[in-house]
Amino acid sequence: MWRNAARIDAATPAHRDRAVDALRAGAILGVVLGHWLVTALVADGRGLHTDSPLRHLPWLAPVSWVLQPLAVFFLVGGYVATRGHAAARVRGTSYGRWLSGRLSRLFRPVAAVLGLWTVTALLLLLSGTDEATVRTLVKLALSPLWFLLVFAALTAATPLLARLHPLWPLAVVLHVDLLRFGLGAPSWLGWINLAAGWLVPYTLGAAWARGELDRRRAGRILLAGGTAATAALVAWAGYPASMVGVPGAAVSNLNPPTLAAVTFGLAQCGLALLLRDRLRRAMRRPVAWAAVALANLSAMTVFLWHQTALMATTATGLLAGRLPGLHTPPDGLGWVAARLAWLPVFTVALAVCWAAFRSWERGGSRGHRARVVREHRPTDREIPAERGREIPAERGREIPAEAGRV
Repeated sequence: MWRNAARIDAATPAHRDRAVDALRAGAILGVVLGHWLVTALVADGRGLHTDSPLRHLPWLAPVSWVLQPLAVFFLVGGYVATRGHAAARVRGTSYGRWLSGRLSRLFRPVAAVLGLWTVTALLLLLSGTDEATVRTLVKLALSPLWFLLVFAALTAATPLLARLHPLWPLAVVLHVDLLRFGLGAPSWLGWINLAAGWLVPYTLGAAWARGELDRRRAGRILLAGGTAATAALVAWAGYPASMVGVPGAAVSNLNPPTLAAVTFGLAQCGLALLLRDRLRRAMRRPVAWAAVALANLSAMTVFLWHQTALMATTATGLLAGRLPGLHTPPDGLGWVAARLAWLPVFTVALAVCWAAFRSWERGGSRGHRARVVREHRPTDREIPAERGREIPAERGREIPAEAGRV
């Protein structure tokens, strides 16, 4: 393992910002753990329905502050897309070719998820499973797709958004919430924030790519300002303290995003920017960097299949009856302790999904040129950033050429 880690470390271009890959990997881990810890599928004798420990134990809301890192996803996405498009223009690559390359990496693994769950839903209905249960399972399985649709739309608009100041979409979110919650406007107006809300960290990522956020002062302002604004909105404006949706709650900070979710995202982005130097130092360790690089290579597979791993474990567990932390109501600390004990089982189930479907993310071929480069001996030559940086490799070995851009 040490030899492989050292090989990947030596093969990585010296100018690569490893902090970007570490932030993406950390955000993926946060999303997976967040869903596994706050999503409960309760068996009530008629079927399965969703619940959350945050509904029964609202004092656990701070957990959602750690395990809802979507703003970091969009921060990194804006950074990578802005740099990638700029590099494509320098090379003379057309917008269409650049965009198709990025979107194919996003949506290639989706076909497997949609195909499997279409067949699964049909089989469940034909076997007499309650329609509400089937609807619950399919909704959970496909819930990660909303992220991809928004992310793809922002990616496609990168040439127009690269110079947009984050205050503009922030102002849109502010006015939408003022109309909804202050002036009684229709609730559907909030869906404008689905684009505007995530546009804020995305344009921050573009500003980072332009070098406008290099000073630590920018990170401090975002962290302090975002934290203060979020605290004020929760304490005095009636916004929920939880940064994820809670079943039965009148308002969700995430569906669609509220002003509190956006200001909270600003604080997350500020913290991410402040952690860059520490992450860069940590990623100099070959084993740490190899783990991050390999995690990024399978980022979309893990993201798309982690809910399926949760549901597969839950369904299989029903064969043994109602199990604590898996099928029981999340109404006490006993459930929390039992759910923590189930995390290794969810991880094994996700590993099975990863082994089965990882080839979809890499284009169905281990030798896909955008991901892996083979060489006789080390070389300093690089492929342009959009198609993946070429890195040295030994004969017979495959080394990631691109740390799995999302």
